Amino acid sequence: MKLKCYNFFLILFSALTIVACKSDDSDDGIADFKAENRKGLGTSAEDLLSNDLYSKVTVELVYSTNFAPLQQTIDGLQDYLSTRLNKSTINIVRTVIDQPTGAPFDPDEIKEIEEENRTLYTTEDEIVVYVFFANGNKDTDTETNFTLGTSYFNTSIVIYEKTLQDLEASGNGDLAVLEGTTIQHEFGHLFGLVNIQNDDIHPSDHEDPNASRHCVVEDCLMYFESSTPGRLARLETMVNIPTLDALCIADLQAKGGK
Repeated sequence: MKLKCYNFFLILFSALTIVACKSDDSDDGIADFKAENRKGLGTSAEDLLSNDLYSKVTVELVYSTNFAPLQQTIDGLQDYLSTRLNKSTINIVRTVIDQPTGAPFDPDEIKEIEEENRTLYTTEDEIVVYVFFANGNKDTDTETNFTLGTSYFNTSIVIYEKTLQDLEASGNGDLAVLEGTTIQHEFGHLFGLVNIQNDDIHPSDHEDPNASRHCVVEDCLMYFESSTPGRLARLETMVNIPTLDALCIADLQAKGGK
């Protein structure tokens, strides 16, 4: 989740541009209807968590044949979002695509796949999150370092499904736990955890000084090794998806979540 130890790094790709208001969202050739989904990571935390601007949230799961997420993962995501978001409607939809070529993928290729295959974008009363379950690994993976998932832009996530499937096949964890932990952890980053926009309530007590943008509490979903364990032993023994600790929940509530 092989006697040998590996390091698993969940790489946080963060767009540098922070857009402050909706009237200034155009981005050099990106159509206006896509602009709301091309902001910096964590900038839409309140929009996702609260009911102030958008009463509905839709998650588009995009994948090719043989790389679909487990139903257990989808059900768990629905429960996770229902527990934490103040939304009247939470929808999860699926989009099956032709298998992308070019794996392993670099960040630019992941964005190109989104550009070609994302079908749903944020509208007046509905904010949309895109999640791609990749049919390949990340281009920087090595025999000892793996990327399980990455959140980028304000509403975009890639889950390296092939990596997760390979881990289970080699006896390093249960796929349902791997998928569920990775996707819920990445949503946490979209929600601004931990201190991504430097707006946490108690950042000095909350953010891990040894792993920026992650929680200092070891049992928390947003702890660095909860989703990217440094030891195979931890992967192999994980039987449940970690939950958010009190510090993370407090920050979500401060942004309008539950």
